[in-house]
Amino acid sequence: MHSGTGPGLPGRLPRRTLLTAATAAAAGLPLAACTVPAAPRRRDPGPDPAPGRPISLTGRSLLMQFLAHPDDDLYFMNPDTRRLLEAGAPVVSVYVTAGEANGINHAPGHPRPEPDKNAYASARQQGLRQAYATLLGLPKFTPWRRTVMELRGGKRAELNTLAHGGLRAELVFLNLSVISPRNRPSLPALWTDRGMRQRTLVADNSPLDRPSSYDYDELVDALVGLLDHYRPTVVQTLDPDPDIQRSTVRVRSKDSEQPGYSDHRDHTAVACFSWAALIRWVAEKSAARQPLPRFTATAFRGYYNRHWPKNLPESVLQEKAETLFAYGGDPDWECGNPAGCGDYSVGQGRPLTNYKGWARSTNYRYPGGELVVDGTRAAYAVAGLRLVRWRADGTGWGAPEDLGGGPLAPGLGHAATEDGGQLLFAVRIASLVGHGGANLREVVQYDGRAWTSLGNPERLPDRGRRIGVPVAVTAGDGSVHLFVRNAAKSVSTRVRDPRGRWGPWRGLAGPGGDVMGDGDGIQDGLSAVVDGQGLVHLLAAARKSVRHWAQPSPGGPLALRPPAMPAPGTPPHAFLRPDGSLGVVYRAPHSPGLVAVRPDGSPLPGLALQGYGPVAGGPGPVLLGRGERGEVRLRDAGGRTRRHQGVCVGTPVLVGAGAVAGLGADAAPWLWRT
Repeated sequence: MHSGTGPGLPGRLPRRTLLTAATAAAAGLPLAACTVPAAPRRRDPGPDPAPGRPISLTGRSLLMQFLAHPDDDLYFMNPDTRRLLEAGAPVVSVYVTAGEANGINHAPGHPRPEPDKNAYASARQQGLRQAYATLLGLPKFTPWRRTVMELRGGKRAELNTLAHGGLRAELVFLNLSVISPRNRPSLPALWTDRGMRQRTLVADNSPLDRPSSYDYDELVDALVGLLDHYRPTVVQTLDPDPDIQRSTVRVRSKDSEQPGYSDHRDHTAVACFSWAALIRWVAEKSAARQPLPRFTATAFRGYYNRHWPKNLPESVLQEKAETLFAYGGDPDWECGNPAGCGDYSVGQGRPLTNYKGWARSTNYRYPGGELVVDGTRAAYAVAGLRLVRWRADGTGWGAPEDLGGGPLAPGLGHAATEDGGQLLFAVRIASLVGHGGANLREVVQYDGRAWTSLGNPERLPDRGRRIGVPVAVTAGDGSVHLFVRNAAKSVSTRVRDPRGRWGPWRGLAGPGGDVMGDGDGIQDGLSAVVDGQGLVHLLAAARKSVRHWAQPSPGGPLALRPPAMPAPGTPPHAFLRPDGSLGVVYRAPHSPGLVAVRPDGSPLPGLALQGYGPVAGGPGPVLLGRGERGEVRLRDAGGRTRRHQGVCVGTPVLVGAGAVAGLGADAAPWLWRT
């Protein structure tokens, strides 16, 4: 995971660029074409919100992961990767850099070796083979098939393949060096610098016989080619827009973070390349009038996990750690690779003793909201970076319908209107461009007929990239309240009056301004609900408590109430109880147990649902979440717990009190009637 030092991605665009981009947006011109003084080589597409495109019907599932370094998947994407693999989805992991760092593979308690970057890269790749062999149920030193893979543009990569018992893993190593010839971190420079080209290295004992090099377009095209070759239905990436996190040079160095943000600079750059490739892949299919690819995309937080309460219980953590131990290896192992048997700094239990606690959490950049259901009439999700609808056909969900809007980030907000309609909200990736181009996000609304931009609560593009998943609710007076976590780790809101007119973006009173990481700012994963009196409530997870905003009277602004609920390990979920009051459920840090309380902190007795990850509650009371093996669990109104063995990507949702819906690994919804 550690891979060099140097400047990070730029925080702000020049004023001339901002003015040019704003002028282009007002004129309806493509932003990417107006943000640099000379025509770039890149071919980055702009937004494509028009609906009505055909969508591919895969009938299969495949997980594809894009990583900056060997081990990013094991630290940040597990246990999700393990669960999908165990359910039978083939896994393809693409490692963009060689992760060779300074070339020193130092095992604690052993003499410090001489630097050897090619050997260290080889040892880390051997560690990955050991880890994935164990995930496939095989001995960790099982031999893999190692070949050379031809990529778009005449590039070549090493491909490792292993299958067992119907399960399959493929590891693709692009091997870009993490340091440029000018001693700068290479991936951030490749993203930002127009004339940049970066060489690869050849790991020891690789079937590759010579290095290569990439520029910006060639790397994006290589990733697009991999997407088109494998046609994944689930895509996992790192976080393209990490939180603002200001700290001293000393603290930043200890935490391995880039200047100004809560993650490693390589994670951010590779995530940006990955999302640029996803956007280009969909655009290519659209331009060729071919069916659009159907996939669900998820971005995972990285070093962000250092700053928040940990959310994995001991049983899940131990399972995750065992995979990391296999990757970390030991210099005394006889693995068959003379260059080394893993990344020794990660072996021998160190992921559990590291104070940063990266392994102890799994957090999503866009939490919750993968699937929205309108009763049992229709289901909506972001698939292929566009809004897709499935209508009920009597036995489940019918064929997918493209509603456009893209490219959209994962996660949907929704609110019912008084006339029985449905408003859907998402974050559109209005521009994602390297080489000094614009990186813009906007909140958008779909009302069943057309798309409308609701802008961004942040004025500066860099801050606008940090906004969270929209959450909305309809108050008793018919007004719609829209909430978004903002760059200051607080909440911004817009209100739509009963006549359909939107007011301006406004900030809710505290907490906020938590960019130093030492306050009680909030995480994404907001929960909005209306009580029995028609008053709006908003709840959010902070470091030390659950924060609660509420309307004191109909039509009034929300006010922050004093913290009364204990510290959360997952985002809270608020629900309406039969008596018109509210209940709140979430998991405690490090625990499989459930916290069930009223907003004043008093306990709600009799509610229990062991597991990990977010929990939803409903009337009855009904509880929905995951067990410790990742299976969907439902506690019904009678107190019985039932298990659904189907695969669920992201968070399942309640459909009334007697059904559950989720998104499968084939990027299609399922419906479980209990």
